[in-house]
Amino acid sequence: MIKAGMYISDRYEIIDKVGSGGMADVYKALCHRLNRYVAIKILKPEYSTDAGFVQKFRGEAQSVAGLSHPNIVSVYDVGEDDGLYYIVMELVEGITLKRFIEKRKKLDVKEAVGIAIQIAMGMEAAHTHHIIHRDIKPQNIIISREGKVKVADFGIAKAATSNTISQNAIGSVHYLSPEQARGGYSDERSDIYSLGVTLYEMLTGQVPFAGDNSVSVALLHIQSEAVPVREINPDVPLSVDKIIQKCMQKKPERRYQTAADLIIDLKRSVINPEGDYVNIPSSTGVDPSPTRNITEEELETIKSVAKTPPKRVVYSDRKTKKKVKRETEELDSMDSGLEKVLTVISVLAAIALIVFIIWIAKRVFFDNNGGSIFPQTETNNPTTPTPTEVVTPAIKVPATEPPTPSPTSIEDDLKDLIDVRGKSEEEAKLLLQQISPYFTILSEIDYNDNVPNGFVAEQNPAAYSTVRANATIYLTVSAGAHTDELYNVAEMEADQAVSFLEKLGYKVTKDTEFHDTVPAGNVTRTDPEGGSMVPKNSEVKVYISLGRKIVYTECPQIVGLKLKKGQEELLKAKLVPVENPAAEYSDSFDEGVIISQTVEAGTQVEEGAVIEFVVSLGSEPTPTPEPTPDEGADRPGLTVTPEPSPTPIPTDAPVTPEPDPTKEPTAEPEPTKDPGYNPEDPQNGGTG
Repeated sequence: MIKAGMYISDRYEIIDKVGSGGMADVYKALCHRLNRYVAIKILKPEYSTDAGFVQKFRGEAQSVAGLSHPNIVSVYDVGEDDGLYYIVMELVEGITLKRFIEKRKKLDVKEAVGIAIQIAMGMEAAHTHHIIHRDIKPQNIIISREGKVKVADFGIAKAATSNTISQNAIGSVHYLSPEQARGGYSDERSDIYSLGVTLYEMLTGQVPFAGDNSVSVALLHIQSEAVPVREINPDVPLSVDKIIQKCMQKKPERRYQTAADLIIDLKRSVINPEGDYVNIPSSTGVDPSPTRNITEEELETIKSVAKTPPKRVVYSDRKTKKKVKRETEELDSMDSGLEKVLTVISVLAAIALIVFIIWIAKRVFFDNNGGSIFPQTETNNPTTPTPTEVVTPAIKVPATEPPTPSPTSIEDDLKDLIDVRGKSEEEAKLLLQQISPYFTILSEIDYNDNVPNGFVAEQNPAAYSTVRANATIYLTVSAGAHTDELYNVAEMEADQAVSFLEKLGYKVTKDTEFHDTVPAGNVTRTDPEGGSMVPKNSEVKVYISLGRKIVYTECPQIVGLKLKKGQEELLKAKLVPVENPAAEYSDSFDEGVIISQTVEAGTQVEEGAVIEFVVSLGSEPTPTPEPTPDEGADRPGLTVTPEPSPTPIPTDAPVTPEPDPTKEPTAEPEPTKDPGYNPEDPQNGGTG
């Protein structure tokens, strides 16, 4: 079981699973030896246990490892670790062509042709090394984020196809050539057929042949003709339609014979989309098995074998008889082939003899005077007529437009390139087409830290070089500086954040600022903002928190002010009045006036501090005495007269002690009468 963190061959650390196919699972891995990310494809158990398949797969993958081309996914390593057979490849971040078609439904003609040209270039590089893919399909084409098209699975496709067709998914059968569907021999032209089907799907959004199972689809490839592309998508020009038809011919000899031939027509379709220059040969126009001349040694061997008398051999073993019979049939087929070869040679020899006889006759009867084959000597015989010069009258030919130059004349015409670097892509193409309208101009997009987005960064061939008039010019158009998503380090500890960003390659500068919520010493923000796309090696400013900024203000005098006015004064001083102030009675302040504040006026306090204060309720009201209840108060007809309040006793009046109930009352002595006492005289204490 493959899991993240697992090591293969003590070198490749599995990071994550990125895909799965019919034969293998693909993982993203880190090569610790070269410190780079790779894609590692691990064969499934049902293939790993097949020794013959594993041996062929390793051989094919190792041969593909020698390929190096921009349009082929590079193979780095092939190996085995504890029963796991794997192939290590270049990690291409992008999308498969199949997924791209599903998203777009169908592609624009120029876009599809451009992709097909890059696929064909990868195929041409492989075919040059005698490596056939045998499983060209959109699932095996990857379009990188930079727009580069890469062909994948060269080695694994060839090993799989040689194993058995029935093991492939039905998705692969949709792109098989007729000879592959029959289980016969396949070559470079089989890849060209599959590319034609792929281009068909790019322009129509559907495969040419569909069925319920792989057998029915394979039979359609062998027996049926696909609906022309222009009937499904009228926007497809004539040249592209005929290119697809030629790629998808049932007989290999009627297709493009090499990927290079296909590339030439694809490029011409960009310049002359409606041109009728695609030639599909007839079945009799191409010899599927060209004649090979037999050497003298081979001819002598054939003759000696023919003269040797046959020997009769008796076999008692039935198996041996079958073997001899099979070998005899093979020899018979070989003799039949040789007989055809000898017949062709005889016909050619007869034709050559006839041509030679005609040439001799022409020399004898037409090229010399008097019919002699020997040259005549000049004489002064006056009877011999002097030959006169025969003048052929001139024939007037009506003026016509100059003929379109042939490919040969175009190749002989040389042009000097100009420097288009630093110009916009549109301007560069226009200038190059002015030099030669037959240039094929291909663009690829790549990041460039020094050239603005949309402008040409490189050109190949180089500026001021001399090229043919139909040369292919490659332009590298800048996509701007290479950008990555800036990691958000907000609220991280400052030193940790700075170290982390520097390891990612950014040039970090620091600044400080106050912040109400981020603690002092932590990152408040970055410039550019975290999460934005930032060019590599660019400068990132990190802002470090100083904590909350404390600002002092003078508390105003609000005692004696009305409540609303006092609140306004506090707000002006950037202070916060208490939400529910206390209230109490006051004889000195009217109702609604502030009578006190918790912070003395003129004191320096922090801005935003809450100031408490007390508001007056006015003078306290006098309480009304309540009546004392009486026994007869609840009886009708009775009026209860409240007793008068006791007269307060002066503090300096003598206090009469209350009698002790435990003691007997003592008779008070009668007052001694004053001799001058007169009760009628007020001056002497009387009442008058």
